[in-house]
Amino acid sequence: MLLASLMLKLGGYGFLRFSLSMLSEGSEYFSSLVSTLALLGVVYGSLSTIRQIDLKRVIAYSSVAHMNLVMLGLFSENQHGIEGAIYLMVGHGVVSTALFFCVGVLYDRYHSRLIRYYGGLATVMPLFSFFFLMFTLANMGFPGTSNFLGEILLFVGIFTYNSTTLLFATAGIVLAAVYSVLLYNRVVFGSLKTTYIARFNDLTAREFAVLLSLLIPMAILGLSGNFLLDYMHAPVKALLA
Repeated sequence: MLLASLMLKLGGYGFLRFSLSMLSEGSEYFSSLVSTLALLGVVYGSLSTIRQIDLKRVIAYSSVAHMNLVMLGLFSENQHGIEGAIYLMVGHGVVSTALFFCVGVLYDRYHSRLIRYYGGLATVMPLFSFFFLMFTLANMGFPGTSNFLGEILLFVGIFTYNSTTLLFATAGIVLAAVYSVLLYNRVVFGSLKTTYIARFNDLTAREFAVLLSLLIPMAILGLSGNFLLDYMHAPVKALLA
């Protein structure tokens, strides 16, 4: 959870703090190369996510694909792209933390992270299924979630920078929907795997409190973008200047 929420965002912070501010001419010179590598990372990371059979690896690989989108926004060299990248980093920090916690809930009960051992959990774990659905939708950038606002700003910035880059970057949206829906469908729906799961119990009070404490900020960031964007405008303008 710490890796997803904090450590993975340190790279983006480093580019903001050092590359774009202290080495602005070099960043502009290499922006085309970085954008190309980031595009490859979005597509390859998303395709690799689809073929994973481990719950944690699915979320980890999807986080890598999202961070490549962040790189595209940071090197778009305009305010919308940089603000969208920052917003996506914050929103994804909340969402990926919650998804890793959901995987931890399942592993704590059934001691397996393999997707094929799960199925039909909507029948016996409705509370868990609800939270898992909310954060899965956020991970794929569903409207009303934190990732949606970040991705919209980010794609506007990429379009301003290069419309061809945007054409390939939108593949990340489609592929994110594919691996998110596949993951949720395999875990929550289908037949109940009684062969592999001996007993069922829904969220405890502690787990419910943790997931609720993550759902609330995700909803605030998704429904009230100015809550965070108002603090970004002046620093981003100063960075671009």
